[in-house]
Amino acid sequence: MFAETSLEKSVLAGTHWLACKMRKANFHLANLTDARFSRCDLNSTGWVRAKLYSTLFTEVDLTGASFCGSNSLGLRFNESLLAGANLRGIAFRKQILRHLDFSNADLARCDFRETVFEGGSLRDASLKSVQFDGADLRSADLGGLAIANLAQFFKGAIISTKQADNLVRELGVRVV
Repeated sequence: MFAETSLEKSVLAGTHWLACKMRKANFHLANLTDARFSRCDLNSTGWVRAKLYSTLFTEVDLTGASFCGSNSLGLRFNESLLAGANLRGIAFRKQILRHLDFSNADLARCDFRETVFEGGSLRDASLKSVQFDGADLRSADLGGLAIANLAQFFKGAIISTKQADNLVRELGVRVV
């Protein structure tokens, strides 16, 4: 268990982490190139300016984690909880995102162009200056998003008729 441990500036490239508990650990400026995290508790961790090239997180709890300024080329997440995480500026372009929960996450300036969402949630996420052109959002939870901002955020994205109906209902409009 590495809860509240500082791994600042550590060289952890190529490491594999399985079922670890590292709540509130600090990875500031750490090199995690090609690292793998599976079934770990990493909530409230700090990844500020960390090297996350080709790093993979699978079935990981990253609730409230901060990835500010991280070097994230090739960074991938699968079936992970990213609720309330700060992912500003992360590029997810052309990825397939499987069951990622971005509820209440800060996704400002993220690039989701041509990305396919397989499940997951964008509920109440901050979407300032996010790019979704060509993204397939049909199976993502879009609840809590202000319809007034849809044109700004989701221009060119693909959503289902059920999602469109739910967004209109959130305005208090009944569709018959």
